[in-house]
Amino acid sequence: MTHMADAGTATFTQGSLMRHVTVMSLTASIGLMAIFIVDLVDIFFISLLGIGALAAAAGYASMVMFFASAINIGLSIAAGALVAQALGAGRRDEAREMASSVAVVSVMAGVAVPVLALPNLGFLLGLLGAEGEVAAQAALYVRIILPTTMISGVGMVAVATLRAHGDARGAMYPALLGGLVNGVADPILIFGLGLGLPGAAMATVVARFVTLAMALWLAQRKYRAFARPCLRCVRRDLSRSAGIGVPAVLATVATPVGAAIVTRQMAQFGTDAVAGLAVINRLIPVAFSVILALSGAIGPIIGQNFGAARLDRVREAFLDGILFVAVYVFAVAGLLYLLRAEIAAVFDLQEAGLTLLLLFCGPLALASFFNGVIFVANASFNNLGHPGYSTWVNWGRHTLGTWPFAIWGAQSWGAPGVLIGQAAGGAVFAAIAAFLAVRVMARPDAPPADPVMFGNGCPNRRMQVLFGRRNR
Repeated sequence: MTHMADAGTATFTQGSLMRHVTVMSLTASIGLMAIFIVDLVDIFFISLLGIGALAAAAGYASMVMFFASAINIGLSIAAGALVAQALGAGRRDEAREMASSVAVVSVMAGVAVPVLALPNLGFLLGLLGAEGEVAAQAALYVRIILPTTMISGVGMVAVATLRAHGDARGAMYPALLGGLVNGVADPILIFGLGLGLPGAAMATVVARFVTLAMALWLAQRKYRAFARPCLRCVRRDLSRSAGIGVPAVLATVATPVGAAIVTRQMAQFGTDAVAGLAVINRLIPVAFSVILALSGAIGPIIGQNFGAARLDRVREAFLDGILFVAVYVFAVAGLLYLLRAEIAAVFDLQEAGLTLLLLFCGPLALASFFNGVIFVANASFNNLGHPGYSTWVNWGRHTLGTWPFAIWGAQSWGAPGVLIGQAAGGAVFAAIAAFLAVRVMARPDAPPADPVMFGNGCPNRRMQVLFGRRNR
């Protein structure tokens, strides 16, 4: 795979698309799983300190940092789409410039977010309901991690660039190494050096630097994936990266809104029901991490083929993605059903919570198929020139596709009805997303032309073209 990329071939424009979808999704899910496991390990070690306020503080801090992460995720989606399109069209120099431009934008955003957020941290935490010692500890945690937003952002851009080059394994390794470092550093800093909650934050900072270093090293060593930053290139690429990144950020922010709506509806049925919902919300990322990773994994496949004007393979990749989702969800739902008693015993839930968990481990797990369809459709929107559709679909799914359906379900079947209503709303918006994706694939925007042809590309690249010294 690396050899083909180095030889100037767009990997995903050749070979079996189902194989590409499978390999990219499985490897991306491993990296995603590492992040989820690290989050659980952080909470586990913090809980061992025996101070309940610290775990709550970490939770509030995570909510504040989510919005910084959403910006980084949006920019990484932009990087993946733009680099994949350029590679598919055979414009490797433009792909390098795009990667560098988005990395520069991520640095700018990574500086702006802490500058704006840190002076207003007390206000932001107060909006979330944190107060007293919990708010003070959460602020301490955020002050350590938030200044490294740009480190995390550039690392995500580098990983997305590796995926755009078709390097599934290379894109997986930085997250795995970062997770390993975080897991080792946590007990050393929290207990060994007696730093407590700040120690957990410092472990995350160290892991971010390690992740960035490995991602950049792999991207440059294998593909020379980044060019020297050029102000003119950054100005040229800013609108294109923002055109994809901003809708992706807005789409990402919609997810916790939907979760809050469901939690609010569930709260009327008591703490046992909310506890059951909390367990389900932790099971979903573990059991369906492959589905959660699918949007970022299939995006480069669609992007490369779009850039190469292989619209037949774009449509095939979309259909293969849907088929992959169906097979995976059916298999995992069957496994959850077979292990439902064992899973229920582990979490020791009371009556209402147990009912919800058994419902999820039964037929309701199959509803994850609809989320998968939306993820595949979003990847199509982001890579085919219609990123705004992903924003509207995600917000629609987590508002109109959640609130009225959850209310209807709660009135009809009580606490289980909240989950049933949420699933029904997901089915409706999955159908809408699929319809829009098919429509976009039938009439996609033309892949952007090489900026050098219009004389507004990077001056360094124009000199390389003129003197025949194209960087490979």
